[in-house]
Amino acid sequence: MNTRERWGTRVGLVLAVAGNAVGLGNFLRFPAQAAQNGGGAFIIPYLVSFLLMGIPLLWIEWAIGRHGGVRGHHSTPGMFDVMGRSPLLKYLGVFGLFTNLCVAAYYCYIESWTLAYVWHSLVGTFRLESATAFFPRFLGQTEGSLFALPLEATFWFCLTLALNLFILSRGLTRGIELAARIGMPLLMLFGIILAVRGLTLGPDTPHVVQSPLAGLDFIWRPRLSGLTDPSTWLAAAGQVFFTLSVGMGSIHCYASYLRSRQDIALNASAAGWMNEFVEVVLGSSIIIPIAVAYLGLDAVRSATAGGSGFGLGFLTLPTLFNHWGWFAPLAGMLWFGLLFFAGITSSLAMGQPILAFFEDSFRFSRLKAALTFGAATFALGFLCVWLYPGGAFDEFDFWTGTFSLVAFALGESIIFAWVFGMDKGWEEITRGADMKVPRFFRFVIRFVTPAFILVIFLSSLVKPAEGDWGAAFAMLGTGGGWPLDGDSVIGKILHVGVDDQRWIRDGALTRMFVQDATRILLLCVFIGWGFLVHRAWKRKREVAP
Repeated sequence: MNTRERWGTRVGLVLAVAGNAVGLGNFLRFPAQAAQNGGGAFIIPYLVSFLLMGIPLLWIEWAIGRHGGVRGHHSTPGMFDVMGRSPLLKYLGVFGLFTNLCVAAYYCYIESWTLAYVWHSLVGTFRLESATAFFPRFLGQTEGSLFALPLEATFWFCLTLALNLFILSRGLTRGIELAARIGMPLLMLFGIILAVRGLTLGPDTPHVVQSPLAGLDFIWRPRLSGLTDPSTWLAAAGQVFFTLSVGMGSIHCYASYLRSRQDIALNASAAGWMNEFVEVVLGSSIIIPIAVAYLGLDAVRSATAGGSGFGLGFLTLPTLFNHWGWFAPLAGMLWFGLLFFAGITSSLAMGQPILAFFEDSFRFSRLKAALTFGAATFALGFLCVWLYPGGAFDEFDFWTGTFSLVAFALGESIIFAWVFGMDKGWEEITRGADMKVPRFFRFVIRFVTPAFILVIFLSSLVKPAEGDWGAAFAMLGTGGGWPLDGDSVIGKILHVGVDDQRWIRDGALTRMFVQDATRILLLCVFIGWGFLVHRAWKRKREVAP
């Protein structure tokens, strides 16, 4: 078992864990989610969700990770196996392998876009061609086609994956920790430069139509209206999941390299609050204020209707930077460089649990484990590249980057509090702690956090059309049935809102075929991980004295 690796420094550990959490969502998804859900009306539910669900989940995952690590387990199947007597517990840990691999597959593709955009910003591509025209060409999208083989996008994807594998192959301290110690300070520096430039756009600046401070005021001014809106609460809680990278298994893995009495309470809190600073303060101070300055607040709210922020980040901002004269190429480099560092520190965290599983369970060398992870990530990621127009990318994102996170977090919160036991769990959290953990959180972890996640999980299953819960209950009360939204879990399974659900139409495969085939593939990958976990435990019994 790989028990010799340890974190080199506490700063390196906190930066690595914060880098895992600080990702593309901090700068793209959070501003868009906040704008879509009423700006300041989103902030209070978001912060409440962070305190009652985010921080407790961080402590839970750090505790599970350290508890498993001192027993020789650095991936979630082994960690859950030692939390109770049931041999089935280790299969919940399959989520911690499946999610990391599948998210890494499409996440590395997004990450490669940022690296490509750094290059194209520096060489002045967006002065000659609009980003709106460049992006679909870059992805190989053609009208009516379900398949694409974009050579340039494939090149950048392979380069980005190779860089991830090189860093992972160097180990914990010389690879992941070193990357975090370099990448996180640069990310912060790039973000501060862009925020200062954007917030100082004055009324006399050419092309400015509104003060950028109006964007900050919209995002940061608290509004109590969000407290009574279920959709705002669900969006806020979902963003907390997304931004902290909880429910994945990567935090567990990072914490497993700590000794039994090394602090986890303060480390987890520091990493969580650093992520919140980057997201709420820095993330809100770039994309929204700059876009508001040139487009106006109403236009920005319309542009973020989808809640992802990709349109503003990859299509709008490169065009707006052209108003900055000689600084435009550098601004593009800073923005997409920032996104690249945010992305790679997260994707490295996704790779480490996979490597740890193969090292611990099958005695793979570090290099062999990295190459195995690379081959699997390339195979799945290539499908996201090739079938991007057909919707495979979106299926990966929903089922592995959203649904699996909530399902795993629900399971681990219940097991930690009710199977492992709150007495042992609280002792694990507080042992060696460098801060006084308020005893109030013992109650929160046992009751509030699982209930919070359960509400999110059930709500995602039956989300009503257009997120209008009031109208849905009214319709149900009058016998009209429950109007499922097409983006709900059940709605997606049943293809709600899709009239033609044929796989083949006019002798050609349809988008429906790509979506269903992708889901079948993801299910097979999950089952495959379950088989590997079963095989690993069988192997342990065979070699046991």
